[in-house]
Order: sequence, then C-alpha cells, then structure tokens
Amino acid sequence: MAAPATGARITAIDVQGNQRIEADTVRSYMLVQVGGVADSDALDRSLRALFATGLFRDIEITPQGNRVLVRVVENPMVNRIAFEGNRRVSEEIIRAEVQLRPRSVFTPAAAQADRQRILDLYARRGRFAARVEPKVIELDQNRVDLVYEITEGEIALIASINFVGNSAFSDSRLGEVVSSRESAWYRILSTSDTYEPERLNFDRELLRRFYLRQGYADAQVTGATAELAPDRSGFFVTYTVSEGERYRFGAITVDSRVRNLEAASVRGEIPIVEGDWYDGDALERATNALTDTLATRGFPFAEVNPRVTRDSEGRTIAIAFEITEGQRNYIERIDITGNTRTQDRVIRREFRVAEGDPVNATLVRRSRERIRALGYFGDVQINASPGSAPDRVILTTQIQERSTGEVSLGGGYATDAGVLADIGLRERNLLGTGIDARINATLGQRRSQLDLSVTDPQFLDRNLAAGADAFLIQRDLTDIASYEERRIGFTLRMGYEFNEYLRQSLSYTLMNRRIYNVASDASRFVREQAGSTLLSQVSQTLTYDRRDDRIEPRSGYVVRLGTDVAGLGGDVSYLRTRLDGNLYIPLERLFGDRDYVLAISAGIGQLTPFGGKEDRIVDRFFLGGENLRGFQVGGAGPRDITTSDSLGGRTLITQTTEFRFPLPVSADLGLTGRVFADVGMNYGLPGSVSGPEVRNSSSPRVGAGVGISWRSPLGLINIDIAQAVVKESYDETQVFRIGFGTRF
Repeated sequence: MAAPATGARITAIDVQGNQRIEADTVRSYMLVQVGGVADSDALDRSLRALFATGLFRDIEITPQGNRVLVRVVENPMVNRIAFEGNRRVSEEIIRAEVQLRPRSVFTPAAAQADRQRILDLYARRGRFAARVEPKVIELDQNRVDLVYEITEGEIALIASINFVGNSAFSDSRLGEVVSSRESAWYRILSTSDTYEPERLNFDRELLRRFYLRQGYADAQVTGATAELAPDRSGFFVTYTVSEGERYRFGAITVDSRVRNLEAASVRGEIPIVEGDWYDGDALERATNALTDTLATRGFPFAEVNPRVTRDSEGRTIAIAFEITEGQRNYIERIDITGNTRTQDRVIRREFRVAEGDPVNATLVRRSRERIRALGYFGDVQINASPGSAPDRVILTTQIQERSTGEVSLGGGYATDAGVLADIGLRERNLLGTGIDARINATLGQRRSQLDLSVTDPQFLDRNLAAGADAFLIQRDLTDIASYEERRIGFTLRMGYEFNEYLRQSLSYTLMNRRIYNVASDASRFVREQAGSTLLSQVSQTLTYDRRDDRIEPRSGYVVRLGTDVAGLGGDVSYLRTRLDGNLYIPLERLFGDRDYVLAISAGIGQLTPFGGKEDRIVDRFFLGGENLRGFQVGGAGPRDITTSDSLGGRTLITQTTEFRFPLPVSADLGLTGRVFADVGMNYGLPGSVSGPEVRNSSSPRVGAGVGISWRSPLGLINIDIAQAVVKESYDETQVFRIGFGTRF
C-alpha cells in the first residue's frame, strides 16, 4: 500500500464491489476523507475500522496518486435461519436465544457466537453432551441460509456426590442434607439429580446450617465443585468441609437495659438449656420467642441481640441475650402492590399490625407468613421505607398472584372403603374475595360421598370464619353390622380464633339418616334400627394447637374438646362429648435426625341420651381399624355374637403410642417406618339392647405392630401390619391395613 505524495491532498475516494451498501456509507467509516492528507497509519486504521463494522468479508485499500481506491466484498445477508434435531427444546425458545436474524448480515463469528448460546441453553437444562453445528447454504444475490444441526444428547446427571473433610458424619448422612442427589432409577419424576450450578451454592448453605444445628459452631464449607466426566455423561460433585470442634451451650443469661423490665421475668421464655449441644437454629428461635414475649408484655420497641462468648478450651458457647430499647418507629401507611385480582381487604385482614402501630419485626414477619399461607400468591415481600417523618415507616407489600382454581381427579384404595375414585372442582379465592368454594364427589366400593362447600375465612372482615356444607353420604356397612346407610343434609358453621393457638368452631347440622338393606339374618337389634331418623344437632369444637406443623408435626401438642347436642327438634336427643389430644416428642437429640419422633395420642368419648329417647346405632362409637389397629372396623366392642354384628358403644377410650423413624434407605424414596401400640375400650348400650347373645365388655383391647409410609410419586401409601395382643374371643381382628390415595 503506497501512500500519496507527502503533503498531497486526497481528491477522491473510489469504492468498488459494494452491492447493498452505499459508497458514502463506506466512506463514512474511514478515517481518511476527501481533502485530507493520508499516510500509511491513517489508511491502516481505516482498514481496521471497515472490518470492525462486520459488513465486509474482504477489504482492500489502494492509494492511486491523489485518489484512494477501496475494493470491498460484502458479507452475505441471512435469508433464513433453521434448526434441525431439536426435540427437547422448542424452536421458539432457541430462536429467542440466538442473535442472528433474517435480513441481518452474516459473519462466521456471529454464527459461532450463536452456536455457543445454544450450547449454553442446553447446558442450563442439564444436557452438557449437546452438539451444535452451523451449516451455511449459499444462495444467489449474496444471500445465505443458516441451519443449526443440533444433537441434543442425554441429560448429564450427577453420577456421584462425595464429601471431603467430614469425620463426625458419614457421606450418606451428609448426602441426605444437601438437595442434590445421585442419579437413580426411582428419580425419574425428580430433577434433584440434574446438575445445576446454583444448587451447589444452596447445598453449601444447607451443610453449614446442618453443622450449626449439631453444635459445630466453627464448621465451614470451603468448596463445592463439579467435574464433568470425559464423555460428558455425568458430573462428579465434591463438597469440602471443615468441621471444627463440637460445642455445648454454656451459661444462658439475660441482660435487660429496658426500663421496668426485669431480666428474671423473661428468663423462662428462652427455650434452650445449658449443657445441650449448641444449635444455631435453636438460638434464632429463642431470640424470636423472646422478642414475641416482649411485644406482648408492652415493650414493642425492645430489641434482642444474643451475644456469643466462645470458650474454645471448654468447648462451650455462653449466650447473653441483651435487651435494649430500639428506635421508636411507627407505621405510617401500609401499601399493597401486585394484586390485580385479590381485593385489598383480603390481604389487609391478615396483617398483625395496623397503621399507627409500633413497628414490630416479629409481627411484620408473622403477617407475611399469614399472607403466604393463604395460598393465593406465589411470592410475598414486605419492605420498609422511610415515611414523612424520621419516626415514620411505610410498609410496602409486594405480591405475585397465582391461579387459585383447581380441578382434581384422584383415586386410591383403603382397607375400610375399598377402591375409591375422586373428582373435585375448587376455587380458593372466589372473585378475589377470599371465599373458598368447592364441589367434590367420591365414589367407592363401600363409601360414596358428594359435598358442596362454601367458606368465608374472614366473614364480614372479622376474625370469624363462616361456611355452609351440603352433603350426601352413602356407606355400605354390611361387613360390620349388616346394613347400609345414607345421610343427606346440610351444616352451617362458624369459627373464631382467640389467638394463634386457640380456636373454636360452632356448627348446626340438619340431617336425615336412613338405615336400609338390612340383612334378613342381621341381629334383631340392628333390624330394629331400620328406617329414617332426623337429626338436629348443635356442635362445638375447642382446639388448642401448639404443633410445629399441622401437616407433618415433629414437636408440640394439640388438644381438642368436642361437644354435640342433639334434640332441638328431630328424632333423637343426646349429649355426645369427645376429648382427645396428641403429643409429639422430637428425638433429634438422641438420633441426630429430625425424623425420629415419638407420637402419643389419647381420646375419650361419651354418648349420653336424654329426654327419654334412646340413642341409635348410627350415633354410637365404634372401635377398630384406624383407632385400634389389629382389629377390624367395629371389630372390638359391643357385639351380637350370634350374628357377629357390631352394635357400637356409648363410651370410647383410645390411646396410641407410636415411634416414627426414617428407614435405612435413601431419603428420596420417601419411606418412613413406625412401631406402635394401640389400646382401646368401647362399651355401653341402651337398656333395651340386652340378652344372652349380647357381649358388652369394658375390658381393654390392645393391638401392636409395625407400619410403613411411602410418599410415592402417585401419592401417600400407608401400610400397617398389626397383631391383636389383648382381645375377647368374639372380637374380629385384622392383620393387614393399607391406605392409598392420590390426586392429579
């Protein structure tokens, strides 16, 4: 490339070879211009600037006296982009990922960049063995078709998970802590064995918190790496831990710096004990419990800060809870955003704080939990921002609504009811009002039911749940008492929460009960019951619930007192009372696993007729089956021994002790075991139900056995094998019980 004569001015720049791009556009990219002076450096930089545009495949700049000749070969235009071989990822998703578009300029670099984007897309879906080859088909008029040939390959699952540095816990125990799982045939419906980089960071936090719960206050997870196999078929995941020493709780003290608050008065509210293994989660729970107590005692601005003092030699950690007076902030306003369907009042009534109240972090957190518990929203966030004054705060609640309508189909099998089919339609947030409406039908071999239900959980925007039910129930009790039963009626109900733990429900039921298809050889006391009776009943249930979880409790207790009064009209008059409770004792301290639980339950029921009317068989208690394993439903209690018909009893007493534990298999299988012992008594009959054929013993019956619960991909399956240990000669026993049900 020879430059023009020194000092000579360029009089013209000629452009050749351009087809789509105007010559003036080419000149505009160059550093040398007409009238200017060009040297070798300026021409070289002009060449690089033209290549940088990506518009040209080849460029040549030739000085010719006072003129400059620019010859270009344009890059082709993209006519069409196609994808072949993609079955697991739709074309729409891939097309949104690539940047080349029809009528854009094609360059090999751009095609390779899009190839890498497609590979990254498949990698995010666990397909690291995917291959992508861009093919260029040249057309006339300097156009090309671009085809990406895709070989998707198999998902690269986690082949193995290893731990380095652990001595206190085995690899298998730590493997249950992390969310990642090794690939196995039974995880076909799970993605936990798919490698995801974000999951490794989550696993590190799970491991750290696990060690803190077990007393290893110095534990660190120093690394989490994943190595792809040479054939790109799977990953080898390795977690590196540094356990450190194990600590116990040392002295637990309270230091109050709040006026009129004695430290000793709140010391008993701290649920941790000196000498127990250190538990980071327990420390957090203790801090929250103490904060809650202070708020209820009239110290809403008090702040609780646990001060930790570590004794490395004694391996203890002393905790001093410092209570100080926090900044006095008040709620100026509560804003709600994101609710396009749900009415504001439905959300506001779940708040445990109101505008003008002191800012209480515990109550704000509880408000968020209550809003999330509604089930109407995918995410709920409550953020605080400065208000109009230094002591004013605005709470902004951001929510993401989700679908609340449900259509369910289901099926299952139960020892008592046989094969079941279930269909339901439900709207949990009817027209955004928070009203729960549903219709459900169950068809079974020995039990069928149709229910229509409407519930307003906050009737008139008050702490009052109100609802109504209409139902039709049909039961085949031929195997128990030689008859079939049909119930049709309705219930009006309401409930009230006194606080977070205590609630009461009231209801009125009007129901027609019909006993029909009584076997000709049934007990004479059953044949006398044939026909219809009208029940008019008022009921109440008082519940005190301190369980940690209402679905799968592992600690705490619940006590229920129920009362039914029939006789406000109708054909029967009685008082029926039930008292029952459940206690859950966690055994994590003994076994190091929170799934070890001792569950103890007991109950008593009493039926007392009045008004000169005798009770009916449909109103009595029956013992056996679910409440006394080892015996058939109605298999223990009053019986006509000539026909083997169960007659039911006025008094029912039950007690169960059950030890629940995880089975020594992968936790992902969802298998848990139990060992149990059931005790029950059922007795008491009207004076008219007597004779040599009637047995009405108040002696206790005992059943004991083992069971397995399996949270299978198709639903929960319960299997119990029990033996009647203490029984009467006329009792009917049952060794095997199974219950299975699912919805989809």
